[in-house]
This record gives sequence, C-alpha cells and structure tokens, in this order.
Amino acid sequence: MARAKTETAYMLWTLGFFGICGLHRFYTGQIVLGIVYLCTFGLFGMGQLIDLVLVPGMVKNRNDQLRRQYLTEWGEEGLVMPVPMERNLVAAQGVAQLQTDSMQQLLRVAYANGGKLSKAQVALHTGLSTDRVDALIHEALRCGYADVTNDPDSGAVRYVFDL
Repeated sequence: MARAKTETAYMLWTLGFFGICGLHRFYTGQIVLGIVYLCTFGLFGMGQLIDLVLVPGMVKNRNDQLRRQYLTEWGEEGLVMPVPMERNLVAAQGVAQLQTDSMQQLLRVAYANGGKLSKAQVALHTGLSTDRVDALIHEALRCGYADVTNDPDSGAVRYVFDL
C-alpha cells in the first residue's frame, strides 16, 4: 500500500514559487482543486499560502483514504494488517494426501513449521474449513498439545506446539 508523505507534498507545494501551483493537491488526491489551483496560480497565491498550514492534514486524509480502500479490497474477512513472518513456512509433506485423523494432520503441520502456527496457517496447510480449524485448535488446547501466545513483534495470536 503506497502512502503519501508530508515531505513530498511540501516539495510539490514549493513549485508554486515557479508558477506551478496545486501539484500538492493532485498528490493528496484532490484532483478538482488541483486543476483550480493550477489554472488560478494557487487562487492568486492566497490558497497556496493557506495550504502551507493545511498540507499535513491533507496528507493524513489521503493516507486514511488509501487505508480504507486497502481494507475494502481485502473485504470483511481479509487481513486487517499484514503480519511479517520471520521465516518462510514449509508445507508439511503429505498434508495434501487424505488423512483420517485431523489432529495428526495438525501436529504434522506444526512440526513442519517449527511448532508455531496461526489459525490461518493451519487452514492453509490442512485445507480444513475455518469452523473445523477452530474446533481442532480448541481440542489441541484442551488436550494440552498447544499453548496460546502472541507474536512479540506484531502481537498476533500464535499457537505453540511442544513437539
């Protein structure tokens, strides 16, 4: 997700000294006002001068708009915020094959991924439905196979298996 930067907006604002006014408005997503500023030399210099104070707010509004657009594209069930992973996950061999015991399948996936998993990773590697994953993890917690913890960097919920 690209973010608007205040420094860049101010650099575009300074082009108003050379008669190119309103580029900072284009940058912050205000196309109509950008055209007006461009055609009227920044509302005869007054609008350009007032914008000197308003630029940080314009950048914040643009970033909020981009964030909402990003979250809308992911949908209600999508990611709220990307979680960086410290290592690449290794898919457990044989997970794609049909297995009769889901718990054994879960434990194999946990073993292949260093004993630390999220619910999404369990669903991805086992191919089970989210309801089944929830029930399976609850059962693993009840039996003492797993403990709940949080990722120290992102705060995301992780299930640690003692394997």
